[in-house]
Amino acid sequence: MRVEELSYNLPAGHIAQRPLGRRDASRLLVLSRARGNWQDRQFPELPELLCGEELVVLNNARVLPARLLGHRVGTRAARPSLTSASGQLTGTVQIFLHRQVGRDLWEALVRPGRKLPVGERVVFGTGELEAEIISRGELGLRTIRFQTKNALSVVAHIERLGHVPLPPYIRRPDDQADRERYQTVYARSVGAVAAPTAGLHFTPEILARIQARGCELCEITLDVGLGTFQPVHAEILEQHKIHAEAYEISEEAARKINQAKKEKRPLLAVGTTVVRALEDSAMREAAGQARRAVCAGRAEAQLFIVPGHRFRMVDRLLTNFHLPRSTLLALVAAFAGTEKILMAYRHAVDARYRFYSYGDCMLIR
Repeated sequence: MRVEELSYNLPAGHIAQRPLGRRDASRLLVLSRARGNWQDRQFPELPELLCGEELVVLNNARVLPARLLGHRVGTRAARPSLTSASGQLTGTVQIFLHRQVGRDLWEALVRPGRKLPVGERVVFGTGELEAEIISRGELGLRTIRFQTKNALSVVAHIERLGHVPLPPYIRRPDDQADRERYQTVYARSVGAVAAPTAGLHFTPEILARIQARGCELCEITLDVGLGTFQPVHAEILEQHKIHAEAYEISEEAARKINQAKKEKRPLLAVGTTVVRALEDSAMREAAGQARRAVCAGRAEAQLFIVPGHRFRMVDRLLTNFHLPRSTLLALVAAFAGTEKILMAYRHAVDARYRFYSYGDCMLIR
């Protein structure tokens, strides 16, 4: 498939720069896969739009403030700061964490990369956290070893000193409010560097109403990584190399998922991250000729879902709107059909839906 087939026009003013005043105030576009038509609804209507027997699967990943600003050891650079409107760095080293690969070891993007060779050390805050670049990897990634200068752990320092890793299309610096609003209300497992944004719309009250409807809730964890932001550079979609993302399915979650599939109850995935984890696990189980739909445990999702993929697990999908020519748009096009999803997106543009991480959402069923 040519990447240009996943294009659509979006005025810049449609990209949500801040969350709405209430989490559940978003609009909801409901798309029928069978008929190809849609309805304009509001997110608080979601419980009533469910049949009442769904297993609703959530990603409970918690976003780490993964954007660290520091300066090289031995320099007299001022304490890291940002310019007001553009978010551009001034006189700083930026380290954007990708994923943890060992004790105090992380893969990360660094900037300015050319001026930071292997062996370079960077300090953060007033020197209480330090990082050393120990190797170079693919796609511009570096492996970095952190060490602390006091009793606090590395993660504790990152939580205190780091900035919320807002996507590049949000053209403003992060602020204190983002620390709460760029997390789901059920976020628990620390390790993601981007939010599972389809879940940002939920409130405890909405979740309670879904359960009162008769649906069952289930949580898994997928640590959303840099692949979320990585553009597709290849002209042919299938030639793109996608980042692996770690996920974990607990024993309880696996039991609920396998029971739902056995009972032929519909499975509603909240977000593309849930889709990728479940479909990857199901593919592994099928390759091993297991009788279970999914298996409990940790794994890395290598699966790249593109149009033509046969979905083994997911029957319905709640998702935000995604960038043109992106891997996430490819996934929802695979689920709903490319023509249907692009027609729905064109309607969303005309109807002035809010797009991307802090934007509105759609239910595909």
